[in-house]
Amino acid sequence: MTKLQYAVITPVLNEVDNIGRVAECLVRQSRMPQAWIVVDTGSSDGTRAAVEALARTYAWMRLESIPPSRDEGRAPPIVRAFHHGLSALAERPEIVVKLDGDVSFDDEYFERMLAEFERDPRLGIASGEAFELDNGRWRVRNATWAPVWCASRAYRRECLADVLPLEERFGWDTIDLVKATVADWDFRVVEGLPFRHHRPEGRRERTQWSRWVAQGRASHYMGYRFPYLVLRTFYRARRQPAAVGIFAGFLLTALRREPRYADDAVRDWIRNEQRLRRWPKRVREALRRRVELQSPLGSS
Repeated sequence: MTKLQYAVITPVLNEVDNIGRVAECLVRQSRMPQAWIVVDTGSSDGTRAAVEALARTYAWMRLESIPPSRDEGRAPPIVRAFHHGLSALAERPEIVVKLDGDVSFDDEYFERMLAEFERDPRLGIASGEAFELDNGRWRVRNATWAPVWCASRAYRRECLADVLPLEERFGWDTIDLVKATVADWDFRVVEGLPFRHHRPEGRRERTQWSRWVAQGRASHYMGYRFPYLVLRTFYRARRQPAAVGIFAGFLLTALRREPRYADDAVRDWIRNEQRLRRWPKRVREALRRRVELQSPLGSS
């Protein structure tokens, strides 16, 4: 079986407290990356100096930069940084990984990830299981759909070509999964392959309300069915009351008649998954993840 090569692209913004940890994890990998491109999006905390110091030690590591973003949220600069990192690769290997700067993982993480791609030629996108701290314990990250989270997302080169360019807006990490599916690629979480996310999701947002409103706007853009949106809002708001912003963001965007994603096949696939007959499957998935939330990760 051919051994696949991989490269890692990490968009960063003010990650001086975290970048050394992810570097240490990559250095310890049983299968090392061909290249690691760190793309700074306007850090002001010493991140650049930390990355430059690491790059002097590791020849396969490289710092790139793009101009700081306007006040447009987190998603657009992350996507632009990933695109820039792709262009900075001297050669695009079989697998390209978009990896956040605030994660950590065990020494065989990418060896096991690559084995999944080597075993299944139709696997286009994969990730490990994301864990976050919850009351001092590492627990599976809660998600209502597609737990292939973008904090550690590996793309097969041919699949990546089918989903590029990524959308420079909130929701890009759902649209690329659907585009891959429409193009007849599979995506999955590699069960039993954990990675740790050290910053709670949404911590960079100005307020939790703005985060959920952004999700509501993205839901309108992707053509979500209204009943499904209401159910999703209720599910989230039980734990986080500010999640009612999903409904507010969707409604405001609809009233403004803002455009939706142009690809009918992608929107139709999303809407088909949200039909009433699919809801029992969603409920089972949610209940399964609630059980998994009780399972701690061994190390921190």
